[in-house]
Amino acid sequence: MADVAAVAALEEPTRRRLYELVAAAPEPIGRDEAAAGLEIPRSNAAFHLDRLAELGLLEVVYARRSGRSGPGAGRPAKLYRRAQREIAVSLPQRRYDLAGRLLAGAIEQSGRTGEPVAEVLARQSREAGVELGRTARPASVADTLRHYGFEPREVSGRIGLGNCPFRDLASDYPDTVCRMNLHLLTGLLDGLGAADWAARPDPEPGPCCVRLESASRRS
Repeated sequence: MADVAAVAALEEPTRRRLYELVAAAPEPIGRDEAAAGLEIPRSNAAFHLDRLAELGLLEVVYARRSGRSGPGAGRPAKLYRRAQREIAVSLPQRRYDLAGRLLAGAIEQSGRTGEPVAEVLARQSREAGVELGRTARPASVADTLRHYGFEPREVSGRIGLGNCPFRDLASDYPDTVCRMNLHLLTGLLDGLGAADWAARPDPEPGPCCVRLESASRRS
């Protein structure tokens, strides 16, 4: 019932927008930032943020933004970040069904043809990505990635992915799943006709092993 209550809380428009704002932020944010981001009163933002924390959708952390400590440093600021736990309806999004179909399909075809599983998986992942891109409603690359749960964050010609829809699988089998994800996103860009973007392995620690780079950044 707690998960149901948490999801139901997001039906309230301001609360949902605040949750999305906090989820998209790379670092915990405070009440003033949240209020400014949504252009609402600070008291309103504080009420909804605390309610989201009570429901387990957000976590509260305390930190001194100045970096100072000791006497005279002031009280730590109350900050909010998305909770690490997953709820039954899957926020953030997970797409284990898609990964399961791709992996099972590659194993079956490999068994029939003798082709290495890794090669089949790479090809089928790219084909699946192309289909996802072609069937997406007309939208930007970032909007399409957001729709499929990748939580894109675009900065200076690069799109980092704030969520991995295959997180648990990638943690256990990073070589296989991260290559699958790379080919899937390469196909997605092809299906969207987004020739200005390319999927690249992301060597930096983070939620996802792939990032997107624009042609201008690659040049």
